Amino acid sequence: MTTEVINETTTPIDATEFTALADYVLAAMHVSPMAELNILFIEPEPMAELHERWLDLEGPTDVMSFPMDELRPGTAENETPPGTLGDVVLCPQVAAKQALEAGHSAVEEMLLLTVHGILHLLGYDHAEPEEKEEMFALQRTLLLTFLAERGK
Repeated sequence: MTTEVINETTTPIDATEFTALADYVLAAMHVSPMAELNILFIEPEPMAELHERWLDLEGPTDVMSFPMDELRPGTAENETPPGTLGDVVLCPQVAAKQALEAGHSAVEEMLLLTVHGILHLLGYDHAEPEEKEEMFALQRTLLLTFLAERGK
């Protein structure tokens, strides 16, 4: 996998951790190892601009996904073709507020949001209750498995 982590904020980001997470999720979803992904961390103001421009909603949000080649999950027998998955854009300041409310660290929140964003790039959504149940269960499983394996 080619994952580029770009931090345009003053928040310290462990690029190695986010790259490892992305590689883990993409491998688990049987995405070609030749796929490309960008993870971008930005300040609240540019995130608010993206949020308004693309979703017509005011204020910064936690994560947004911008798919490129519309790759979908593969299978063990048939992984996705190589291509550009797209961009996951996160706002650490919004994530930190959400983490405080949820009772975990900002890093844990950003890792969760990264998985969430990657799943959106792979075509998952949560507009309908069934979609939400499937997507949120999958993101939880992927994140917890990644964290458990990294803890070894």
